[in-house]
Amino acid sequence: MFTTNALRPSLKTVLKTSTVAGLAAVLLSTGIPAAVTNSFAAPVKIEAPQVPSFANVVDAVSPAVVSVRVQSRANPVSDEVSNGFSFEFGGRGLDELPDDHPLKRFFKEFGGPDGGGPDRDKRAERGHGPRDGKPGRLRPTSQGSGFFISENGYLVTNNHVVSEGSAFTVILNDGTELEAKLVGKDSRTDLAVLKVDDKRKFSYVAFADDSKVRVGDWVVAVGNPFGLGGTVTAGIISARGRDIGSGPYDDYLQVDAAVNRGNSGGPTFNLNGEVVGINTAIFSPSGGNVGIAFAIPASVAQDVVNDLMMHGEVSRGWLGVQIQPVDKDVADSLGLAEASGALVVEPQAGSPGEKAGIKKGDVITAVNGDTIKGPRELARKIAMMRPGTSVDVALWRDGKAESVKLQIGTLPAETKEAAAGTDEQQQEEQQPSSEKALADLGVTVTPSEDGNGVTISSVDPDSDASDRGLKEGEKIVSVNNQEVKSADDILKVIEEARKDGRTKALFQIEADNASRFVALPISQG
Repeated sequence: MFTTNALRPSLKTVLKTSTVAGLAAVLLSTGIPAAVTNSFAAPVKIEAPQVPSFANVVDAVSPAVVSVRVQSRANPVSDEVSNGFSFEFGGRGLDELPDDHPLKRFFKEFGGPDGGGPDRDKRAERGHGPRDGKPGRLRPTSQGSGFFISENGYLVTNNHVVSEGSAFTVILNDGTELEAKLVGKDSRTDLAVLKVDDKRKFSYVAFADDSKVRVGDWVVAVGNPFGLGGTVTAGIISARGRDIGSGPYDDYLQVDAAVNRGNSGGPTFNLNGEVVGINTAIFSPSGGNVGIAFAIPASVAQDVVNDLMMHGEVSRGWLGVQIQPVDKDVADSLGLAEASGALVVEPQAGSPGEKAGIKKGDVITAVNGDTIKGPRELARKIAMMRPGTSVDVALWRDGKAESVKLQIGTLPAETKEAAAGTDEQQQEEQQPSSEKALADLGVTVTPSEDGNGVTISSVDPDSDASDRGLKEGEKIVSVNNQEVKSADDILKVIEEARKDGRTKALFQIEADNASRFVALPISQG
């Protein structure tokens, strides 16, 4: 022990000591052992800028998002099925295999796709054999996503998720499973509405005003990819107005959030928790997410969903004309200042368009004063109008603007909507008219057997006509909307076009009971 008096001088000495070595020496001289310990720095901590989190959005919307499980009945076909499955081997059914084939002998002996075997009758009694026309057992066939849009159980999903279903189950985010019934579906927009009948009040979400959605906005997708319900991914709006060739009303939002199989029918939210789109398709060479997904815009979905909830089906407006795009060549041939509008290939007999006097070769440039840029815009605009609505349709005909008034009809259930022609349909032809003039374009023609137009007898593979897709056997029925029956008729029309300063002529081609227009450059000779 150290006494107090003995320690005091040492403390004074310690205070006067300025070096570590000196301090250690003093402590040793007083009998206090010197202990040296390592000194550690504080853990790294960075005051980073606060990044917005999606957690609040996810917490709010997740109870409204569900997984959708679909079951269908496996119906036995002839004597092919005894256990609910049908079999194919190398593209052939079992009954097409030779009688001595080992697979056929095996199934006949022990029971299988032919329903044979010694225990066939017993299996039928247990409900595993042919059912005399009764429906087969319910079997899982697909799964997807959906979301509630009302507290009383209406929910939205994709048509392709439920279209083949016989029974539907929705799984809430807490794992609760509830049966649902199909209220209505619409294949043209790939939307469907289900209804869950339950006493509880469901959490639900609302549609956003997607006209305010901008490319670059953050979005959150919630769904059931690969059966992993309640999965949340985030990204941005990559593009608007995407046409992916799935139908006449394509107007998709493109998003880069991770969307995979099973996300179909699920919602894409903005940061206010509103649905800006319904996930419907992905672009994927591999089948998995590559960052390109497509969602039906809220504005399209809302109108369709309301119709399905009220009527079980969608009533669409109908004009009844076959149309194709107006490219620069077509615009030049018709004297249009710009390549826009929808070129009428053929009005359908008895349609509102035909009754109003719309003719083939007309270009629809506006509806009720709203400019029409192309066929898909026209198709969407007409489809969204109520049948019976009176509209003014602006046309470009014979080099001048005209207008017709008509009443929108109802799209027949089996009628395909007017849609844009494909690229192949636009690649067609070229021809002036005396035999030499036509030969300069790479074609020769002969009078048609039925007296309607002229038939193309040959096409020079190195000609413009060939480059545009003109084919032997096709018919030219009109040039610049004037009927032609000979090469001289074609030449006459082309000469008139040249006098008007046109550099292209519009040829109407018929093939395989279909008609299309192609603009061809005309030589100035």
